[in-house]
Amino acid sequence: MRKISVAMARRIALAAQGFTARKPARATRRSVLGVVEKTQLLQLDSVSAVVRAHYAPVFSRIGAYDRTLLDSAAWSHNARRPRRLVEYWAHEAALIPVEDWPLMRWRMAQFEHGRWSGMRKVVQRNPTLGRDILDVITEVGACTAGEVERHLELDKPRPKGSWWNLSDTKMICEQLFAAGALSVDKRVGFARHYDLAERVIPPEVLARTVSEEDAVRELVLRAATAHGVGTETDLRDYYRLHRRQTEPAIADLVDSGDLIEVQVEGWDKPAYLREGAPIPRRVEGAALLCPFDPLIFFRARTERLFDFHYRIEIYTPEPKRVHGYYVFPFLLDGELVGRVDLRAERAAGRLSVPAAFAEPGHDTPATAQALTEALRDMADWLELDKVALGSRGNLAPLL
Repeated sequence: MRKISVAMARRIALAAQGFTARKPARATRRSVLGVVEKTQLLQLDSVSAVVRAHYAPVFSRIGAYDRTLLDSAAWSHNARRPRRLVEYWAHEAALIPVEDWPLMRWRMAQFEHGRWSGMRKVVQRNPTLGRDILDVITEVGACTAGEVERHLELDKPRPKGSWWNLSDTKMICEQLFAAGALSVDKRVGFARHYDLAERVIPPEVLARTVSEEDAVRELVLRAATAHGVGTETDLRDYYRLHRRQTEPAIADLVDSGDLIEVQVEGWDKPAYLREGAPIPRRVEGAALLCPFDPLIFFRARTERLFDFHYRIEIYTPEPKRVHGYYVFPFLLDGELVGRVDLRAERAAGRLSVPAAFAEPGHDTPATAQALTEALRDMADWLELDKVALGSRGNLAPLL
């Protein structure tokens, strides 16, 4: 079995994720979609402490860009520039290439009666509401769950303790989305506007059928492309697959030569190298990584690759937080050298940095200078005039 160092595995991973490509002088729709060709997906999340999670990984890889380029690719009505991305449950809620939608049909079938137990209970106590929702959307077009309720003249109080305090109508809209009957036509203020899947997904994509076995093999191959090199656990996590699915898929891909089994120094499991994955001699440049960046969203892999223990602390009570509420790891020349707590204070026109921490051995003027430039670049992209520095963390005095 071929053996590689963890440093080489790290360079392979960074190249696969698009961190070795030269940043364009001017970002275009093509360069934005080029990021998705590398990452395969962009995770969606409602937290907007700095910027929505799907926008940040594109900025980390290509620099400042017009966010409407990504919006139009995902939620476009322009026939000349058709939709290129669509929402579905991939690695959590995510934007994926629209042509990958059929690869999720097996998951849609699993979610036909509800994505989780609480949702199934809502479906059971509202046996006709799903049909009513589909009838409304068929007639009036894309709309939010609240708009559906108004068309149905529903104004029922939300049951206490329900998931995120969602109404039954919203829950069943989500169930229909998970089952593939509905898709997301657009977002306004991050609210989903649901429409019939056949009015969102192109007919040639909608007509394509893929068996679960073939779909999983394709998803594992996409995960391997995005990773460059990864263990079975890494490949499984990228699309939230199950071990019983990934193990035979990996065996097939090794037999076909698409994956090469390797041993990474210090890893206790075999890894799989994507055939043809670039192996750069060095990685240069700086990037701030949002907590949901595909490079780092699987925390166990992040620790194995970068020797960087990272946990998001949004749901940790403030007195117990170690690094901060919404912390961005800082990538510099191929290593994670620090982390900064960030907040975009739009009304005040400033990017707030309450805390900045360097990893051991990286509390240097060079790290501080690179981070200063990265923070200024982010502030400019977000159209914030000032960067306001706090005092917490061993890197704060150098900043």
